[in-house]
Amino acid sequence: MKKIKKGILAGISGEYFVAAELSRRGYIASITLKNTKGIDILVSNEEASKTVAIQVKTNSSERKAWVLNEKAEEYKGPALYYVFVNLKNKVDVRPDFHIVPSEVVANYIKKEHDEWLLTPGKRGQPHKETPMRMFGDKDDAYLEKWEKLGLD
Repeated sequence: MKKIKKGILAGISGEYFVAAELSRRGYIASITLKNTKGIDILVSNEEASKTVAIQVKTNSSERKAWVLNEKAEEYKGPALYYVFVNLKNKVDVRPDFHIVPSEVVANYIKKEHDEWLLTPGKRGQPHKETPMRMFGDKDDAYLEKWEKLGLD
């Protein structure tokens, strides 16, 4: 079975997978230009009466965890969502989509990072501040929760 290439190609494929899935579900999805800060896809319902912005984060591993920047702690709003894509490191398998409101992501990564800073490292040393953050959905609470977008 062919493996997924990591890096920018995985990220781009995640955006296209999300746009395709939204289109398949009857929404109007537009992938933004790369200079659109923090928004990868604009999506609206068929009547164009509701619109939301989506930030896509993709991983190509089996883990249900995604890397974000510390800026995501502040980048939130009622019409901003994250769609976390798990490519599962397999080319011939449909990806998993985790649909999460940005406020949930911001609170989660802040709390997790603060707890990580307070937890000693492998050798008992204190963790040092870093701009990296992690979001995880181990229990699949947001798996395939397209209704969270509130477009219907």
